[in-house]
Amino acid sequence: MSHALIIGAGIAGPVLAVALSKVGIDATLYERDAPDQDRLGAWISFQANGMDALRAVGLAAPVEELGYPMDDISFINGKGKHLGRMPMAARRPDGQVSLLMPRAELYRALADQARAHGVRVEYGKEFVTAEATADGVTARFADGSVAMGDFLVGADGIHSRVRTTIDPDAAVPRYVPVLNTGGYIPGFTVEARQREFLMQFGTKCFFAWMPTPDGGTVWFANPPMKHEPAKGVLSGMSDAQWRGWLHELMDGDAGPAAAIIDAAPGPLTGWTTYDMPVVKRWHDGAGRMVLIGDAAHATAPSAGQGAAMSLEDAVVLAQCLRDCPDAAAAFAHYELLRRERVERIVKHGHRSSNQKAAGPVARLLRDAMLPMIFRRAERDGGESMMWLQGHHLDFDSPVTPIIARA
Repeated sequence: MSHALIIGAGIAGPVLAVALSKVGIDATLYERDAPDQDRLGAWISFQANGMDALRAVGLAAPVEELGYPMDDISFINGKGKHLGRMPMAARRPDGQVSLLMPRAELYRALADQARAHGVRVEYGKEFVTAEATADGVTARFADGSVAMGDFLVGADGIHSRVRTTIDPDAAVPRYVPVLNTGGYIPGFTVEARQREFLMQFGTKCFFAWMPTPDGGTVWFANPPMKHEPAKGVLSGMSDAQWRGWLHELMDGDAGPAAAIIDAAPGPLTGWTTYDMPVVKRWHDGAGRMVLIGDAAHATAPSAGQGAAMSLEDAVVLAQCLRDCPDAAAAFAHYELLRRERVERIVKHGHRSSNQKAAGPVARLLRDAMLPMIFRRAERDGGESMMWLQGHHLDFDSPVTPIIARA
C-alpha cells in the first residue's frame, strides 16, 4: 500500500487522508501546532460546495451539526441606506445551504473524523524541507525527526513551506489591505432577519453582524490598513486599543456597531489576511510532492470559499490518484481539473476585498452601482452565484481527462 505524508492537519489535510484511505492509500498527518492551538478566524462561512465535498467522502454529518444556516446577505452603507439583498446562491437540488460555524469546532470535527478512520496524526511537527528519493520522498522536521513516504502533500496553508520546497522562486502571498477581527456574543441580539448576514460598507470600516438561533450574535470587522503591518504590531495591541480603534472607525455610522464592540467578549484581537493570485507550480513533476488548499491558491476571506476550495481539492486529488496510472500523472491531472476554477475564485475574492477598502470617490461609485448589481442577483434567485456554491463532486465517478490549455 502506498503511503502519503500530509503536511498540515487543518481543514484539507484530514479530509484528504480519509479520501485517500478510500482509494487504498495510507496517510499520516503532520501538524506544526498542538491539537488545542487557538485558530485565528473565530467563525467561518462554510459554503454549500464545501459541504458537498465532505458528503462526497462521507464526512458531512458531524459538520452539519456545527453551524447556523445562512440564506441571504443584506448590505447597507455607513448612513444605513439599504443597498440591496442577495441570496447566498440559488437553492441546490440537494437542499444544501451555507453554514456559519466556529472555525475551531470545524477543525476538531475533521480531526476527529480522520482519527475515527484510523489516520495517524502527529502534532508538534514543524516541516522544514523534503527531498525526493529514488522510490519516494523524505520529509524533515524542526525537531530533527524525519518521515518517509511514497509522496508528500502540502496542505500547510498560505505560508506553505512545501510550496517553496517545490519551487524556491514561488511568489510570496499578496497582502490584502484589510484586517480581520470578530467573534460571537452570547445572549446579545441585534435587529436583523434570521438566517441573514447584514453587512455594512461603513464610512471608514466594513462591519457585519448576524443573529443566531440561540439568541446570540456573530460579527466581524475589516479595519483598513493600506500597508502590511510589521510583525508584532497587531499582537501587541491591547483589548482596549482594539475597541477604541473600532469605535473610532465606526463613529457616526448608523447601525449597532458601537453596541457590538462594547458587548463582544475579550480580549479582542486581529489578524492580517493574504491571497495567492497565481502559484505557478502545484507539484514537482516527478510524482513526489503536490500542493492543495491555501498552499496552492489562497483567496481573500471575502469570497467565503477558502475552506470549500480546499475540500474540493482533497476529493479531486484522491480521485486522480485512484484513476491515473501513477502519482506524477495524477498530480498533473488534478492541477488541470482545479486551476481554472480556483484562480477565478481568487480574483472574485480580491475584487470584494478592494470594495471594502474604498476611498471617498470609490465609495460613491460603489454605493451607486451595488443596488443595480444586487437587484439583478435577487431577481435571478442566486443563479449568478451557483458557479461558486453549486459545484458538485461525485467521488465514485471516474475523473475525465481534459486537455491542457496552451
